[in-house]
Formats: sequence, structure tokens, C-alpha cells
Amino acid sequence: MQLEHIGVIGYGEVGKTFASGLRDKPGVQSVGAWDLNFIDPARQADEQAHAARAGAVAQASMRALCQASTLVISAVTASNTLRVAEEAAPHLRPGTLFLDLNSASPGTKQRCAALVDAAGAHYVEAGVMTSVPPYGIRVPMLLGGERAAALAEALAAWGLDTKAVSERLGVASAIKMSRSVMIKGLEALVIESYATARAYGVEDHVLPTLQETFPSIDWSRQGAYFFSRVVQHGQRRAEEMREAANTVREAGFAPTMAAAIAEKQQWVADQAKAGVFDGLDKQATWQDYADRLLAQRSKD
Repeated sequence: MQLEHIGVIGYGEVGKTFASGLRDKPGVQSVGAWDLNFIDPARQADEQAHAARAGAVAQASMRALCQASTLVISAVTASNTLRVAEEAAPHLRPGTLFLDLNSASPGTKQRCAALVDAAGAHYVEAGVMTSVPPYGIRVPMLLGGERAAALAEALAAWGLDTKAVSERLGVASAIKMSRSVMIKGLEALVIESYATARAYGVEDHVLPTLQETFPSIDWSRQGAYFFSRVVQHGQRRAEEMREAANTVREAGFAPTMAAAIAEKQQWVADQAKAGVFDGLDKQATWQDYADRLLAQRSKD
């Protein structure tokens, strides 16, 4: 399996992690990256400088990245999953492995695979099973597709936590998306429940009852973590949950909960974009986040 030249599409948090984490692996001769920010006058200099420090070549285009790579890793937002496959497929070299890390529905992944495979490359889907930080490139991943087992073995030899779950495309994504309904749903529930309790001044009654029912969870600490992650990544989570809703729909059910979770995640993302949480540091409590929402409510 030829993995000498790695190309990362999407140079955000995940893309940066994989570009820097894979550059020194045995047999890797080059790591490149492509992101629209590389040609954005406002961000070009900073992003290209970051890539240079990380030992990654900031490619000039999608075409340049694909033609220079034997392993292409797609690490973009959920809403861009299919578009990236559409743009990359015509430029992929025959035999290239295309590893799709994006949080998308089984149907979306299958459409991506059809494009990549038609170009003579080999599509492998990945279900990234938790937040990349603090695991880095060792984040648990489930792989699916005809080349999943071989790629999982190769990546595991590099120290990655990869497991092939099926040769059938869509299985890894179904696992990931079903889990996301629960995890992102918990985030949305906590934010709505805690902010409401804070508004009524009853949090000192509510949280102890949660602690009694689920004693293994530190509900105050977990609440702070959930708030912080949604504030930081709510847009990405909202897009993921729209794909989760597609997954539910593809299974033949109405995505009542998944759609509502996407809406709540998007609402928090919009609040963050509006500056509601500006100035809060990493040590902020869930009450700090809730108080910002309550203060904004009084202004609306």
C-alpha cells in the first residue's frame, strides 16, 4: 500500500492535526495540504506560514494536491463532504487512496465513493468516534470500504487507532452518525436544561438530582465541557447533525430529534459568532456561559 505522499484537504483543526502528525511516519516522503484559506487574501499568509512550520506543503489548488498525493485525506465540514469529492475526483491519480474523515450520512459517503472509484482511485470512509483533541491522530476511527482493512492495518502500524468494520460502505458512517445523535443531543439537552435552570435560579436543585440519578458523571464539570465545545465548534456540529438527520431519514424514520439538535447547535454557533461568549477563558464554568445567554436574552 503506497502511502508515501499524503495530501490533506481542509486545513482546519483536524487537517492541521493530521498534517503535522503524519509527516514523520515511516515511509512518508511528503505531506501537502489544500484549503481555500490558502488563496484568501485575508488569511493566506497566516495559513501558509502555519503549514510551513508544520512541514506541510501548501498546495496551490485541489488539482495540485491530488496529483502530488498517493493518500488523500478529506477533513472538511460535513456540508462540504460531497463537494470536495466532486472537486477532487477528476484530479486523483489512479490507485490513490481517498480517506474521508468527514461526518456525513451513509448515503452521502456512498455518493462520494462512486465519484472517487469512477476516477480509478479507492474510497475509504472513516467514522471519527470522538473529538480529535486530545487524541490527535490517535483518535479512534472506524473504517469502511473494500480497502478499509488494508488501510486500517497500515495506519495502525503508524500508531493510529483504526479498525475496519465492514467492506460495505455506509456502515462506519451509520455507527458514527447514530452515536452523534446521542452525544450532540446530550450537549443540546444540557445547554437548554442548564440555561433554563439558571434563568429560574433552580440549578442548585436540578444538578443534585442528576448527580443522584447518574452518579458516575460530574454534571457541573461535564456541563462546562459541553458548553465550551458547542461554543467553539457549534457550526461544525450543526452541519454534522444535519447529516445525522439525513442518516435517520435514510433509515426510514422522521429525524425529529436530530433536526432539533442541529437547530440548537446552530443557535449556539450563531450566538458565538455574534460575540456573546467573547472573553470567556478555558476555565469558564457552565454558569459563565449560561449567564452570557441570559444577558443576551434580555437584549433581544
